[in-house]
Amino acid sequence: MRKNTSQSTEYRNNRKAARSMWGELSAVALTCLKDLSETYRFSVSSGELLYLQGRWYVTHTGLLGLARRNHCAGMHVRPVPSFCDPANSRWAFEAIVFKSRTCRGFIGYGDADPSNVSFLVHGAEMRVAETRAVNRALRKAYGIGICSVEEIGASARQPESSPDSKKPPQPTDGNGQGGDRTVRDRLCQVIRQHQLDPNLVKSYATDFCGVKTLREATREQVENFVVHLADWAEKDRNALLCQLNSYLGQKEGAA
Repeated sequence: MRKNTSQSTEYRNNRKAARSMWGELSAVALTCLKDLSETYRFSVSSGELLYLQGRWYVTHTGLLGLARRNHCAGMHVRPVPSFCDPANSRWAFEAIVFKSRTCRGFIGYGDADPSNVSFLVHGAEMRVAETRAVNRALRKAYGIGICSVEEIGASARQPESSPDSKKPPQPTDGNGQGGDRTVRDRLCQVIRQHQLDPNLVKSYATDFCGVKTLREATREQVENFVVHLADWAEKDRNALLCQLNSYLGQKEGAA
């Protein structure tokens, strides 16, 4: 991809956003951020990149945005029955990404079970596995070497245990309403645990999900936001508070 003035501007914007979120970054981290900004046009402020434990990770949102910018022709996703065990919340998916109408496809596999996902998404292992498969296929298709944040195991992302984290996940009913309540409960738990302003969190969530109100966001988008919020709050609460405070005075969207 050709590097131009607008892409250099994207790097400057990403560097500013990254420093406001994670403080001063090493020269190596900034060099990597420059390459990701100019080559793939990822956006930090849109939640397309995360900086965790000294490394950059692309998000599901970032990969979908990259596919859209490159006019991806489509994808096919299916479970792999021989590796699935629904009774024990173990799932595996195969995803095939077609970059063009004549593309033979790039294949990626993803798996998830309670042992390799964050406690925040327990009960949603099937969707995590599907997302991981799609991410791996997209990374192969567009030549992205860095791991996506959704592929990271629980040990790399899970915050230190708290009394609330011991609570078992709530069951999901046939309409998915129980799952929606569980996601909302997880979000409330993070807000309480780190003493965050719920109205500012709501404003940040709408920006992160790219919607006008949270009602328009999909459950997967909200789940990704909750994981992102918990990771950032655990790693650098002060930087998160600075980000949230940037929404002071703005009109809050309806939940």
